[in-house]
Amino acid sequence: MEKLSLEMPDEKGYFGEYGGQIIPPPLIDIMNEINDAYDSVVNTKIFQEELQQLYTDYVGRPSPIYFAKRLSEKQGGARIFLKREDLNHTGAHKINHCLGEALLAKHMGKTKVLAETGAGQHGVALATACALLGIDCEIHMGEIDIEKEHPNVTKMKILGCKLVPVSRGTKTLKDAVDSAFEEYLKDPVNYFYAIGSVVGPHPFPKIVRDFQSVVGKEARAQFLEMENKLPDILMACVGGGSNAMGLFTAFLEDESVKMIGIEPAGKGLDTTEHAATLTLGTKGAIHGFECYNLQDTNGNPLPVYSIASGLDYPGVGPQHCYLKDIERVVYETIDDKECLDAFMQLSRLEGIIPALESAHAVAHAMKIAKNMSDDETILVNLSGRGDKDADFVASCLSL
Repeated sequence: MEKLSLEMPDEKGYFGEYGGQIIPPPLIDIMNEINDAYDSVVNTKIFQEELQQLYTDYVGRPSPIYFAKRLSEKQGGARIFLKREDLNHTGAHKINHCLGEALLAKHMGKTKVLAETGAGQHGVALATACALLGIDCEIHMGEIDIEKEHPNVTKMKILGCKLVPVSRGTKTLKDAVDSAFEEYLKDPVNYFYAIGSVVGPHPFPKIVRDFQSVVGKEARAQFLEMENKLPDILMACVGGGSNAMGLFTAFLEDESVKMIGIEPAGKGLDTTEHAATLTLGTKGAIHGFECYNLQDTNGNPLPVYSIASGLDYPGVGPQHCYLKDIERVVYETIDDKECLDAFMQLSRLEGIIPALESAHAVAHAMKIAKNMSDDETILVNLSGRGDKDADFVASCLSL
C-alpha cells in the first residue's frame, strides 16, 4: 500500500491525481475566493464557537453510538455498532456541513444559497440552515426523486425554500446537479453553491469533508470509551461520499482499523442499472473535478440507478478515489435486494428504520459479521433515518 498523505488536497485542490478545478477560468477566481474565505474564517474563534453551539444545541451532537445487540446476535460473529447520525435534527448527517456552508455564505455576504438534492436530506438540511440564518435558499431536485421522496419535498416547502423540479435526462441527482450549477453561474458573485457531498471543484471536497469530520472525531473518542479499543472495521455507504469521509477521516492514521465504503449495485453489476462508480468506473471529469466515474466512450456520464436516491450519482469524491488507489479504503457493493433486507431486519430487530442509503452499509456489515469472531467489532455510520423511504419500501414489499 502506498504511504498515506494527510496533507490533502494540495493547493490546486488535488488528492493525488483526483479533484482540481475543471471549470471555466472566470469561475476559478470565484472558487478561489470561496477557498480563501473558508481558510480565513473557519478557524476563527467566533466561527468555531457559533458552529459548535449550533451542533450542540440545535443539531443535538454528539450523536450516540449504539450497540445493535439483537441484529448482532442474529447474524452471529462480530458485534455491530451504529453511529446514530439518523438522530440529528433533520434526520441525517447532511446538517453537519449545511450549517457550516450556510454560515460561510452569510460571512461572505452572499444573498442566496443554491443546492441540488437526491434523497432530499441535503435539501431539507440546507433549507433548515438557511431558515435559521435568514438567507434565501433554492433547491433543485429531479422529478423522479420528488415523487419518490415526497415527505422531504413537503418539508423543504414548509421551511421556505424555492424548490425547482428538474425534468431533463434521468430526472435524478446528476441532472439536479447540472440544473443547480447552471443557476449558480447566472450570478456566482452573489450566490453560494452549497454542494451536498465531497464532490465538485476545489474547495468543496475539502470544505464538506472538514465539516463532516465531526462524525469521526466523536466516534473515535466514543468507541475508545465504550470498548477501550478502536473498531476493527468502519463501514459507510458511498454515493458522493460525504458521510463516509466524515467517519473515515479521524481514523486514517489508525492502521489497525479497516475501512469499507459500500456502493450501490442496484439491479446487478452485470446490468446498466447500478451506481458502482469506484467498482466499475474509470477516471474522467464530471461537475468540475476529476474522479472515477461511470462514463461512455466519449467521456460523457452514463445514466445511473440506485434504489437509494442519495446514491445514484455517476461520480464520487476525489479523496475516495485517492484512498482506493493507495488501498487505504476498500470499496464493496450491495444490491437492492440486500439493501431492502437490511432495511427490514434493522427495523424489526432494533426498532430503527434506516435510510435506504444507510441500509447498504448495514447490509454489508450483516454479510461479513458472520465470518468474524465475536470479539471483533464493526462500526457502521447510520447516516440517516428512513422516514422519507417508508412509503416507498412498503410499496416495494407490498406491506
